[in-house]
Amino acid sequence: MNWTEKRFTELTPTQIHQIYRERIAVFVVEQTCPYPEVDDTDLTAWHIFNTENDELISYCRVYHAQDGAHIGRVLVAQKHRNGGKAKALMLRALTLAKREYPHENIMVQAQAHLQNFYGSLGFVPTSEVYLEDNIPHIDMILQNAA
Repeated sequence: MNWTEKRFTELTPTQIHQIYRERIAVFVVEQTCPYPEVDDTDLTAWHIFNTENDELISYCRVYHAQDGAHIGRVLVAQKHRNGGKAKALMLRALTLAKREYPHENIMVQAQAHLQNFYGSLGFVPTSEVYLEDNIPHIDMILQNAA
């Protein structure tokens, strides 16, 4: 496994292509959410990803907003799911978020069926379940007392 943590301006064109291709495959095609996948948050976010043999395995982005640090666009490529790859990704993302934003709480906008997964990492719900793009979601927070 080859882990990478980079700002947008540090990514190579090939890395950007891999990231966008997999995000579109998961969020737009697989989850049938026809919305613009590329946004301005990418320009200021940290991008964390894992590759094997030049294939993107997992990805997320970490960024700062007015209400704290956020981890988003969390994905594991479909054929690589199970086996702890999501947990490994989230542990790296949490380490980066705590390092870069040491006094900020960390937020995720989780799909509701993953509430227990995020709960196992210390996140607690801050909202009721709601629909976003016809998928049940829940807002969750991790208190960051660095």
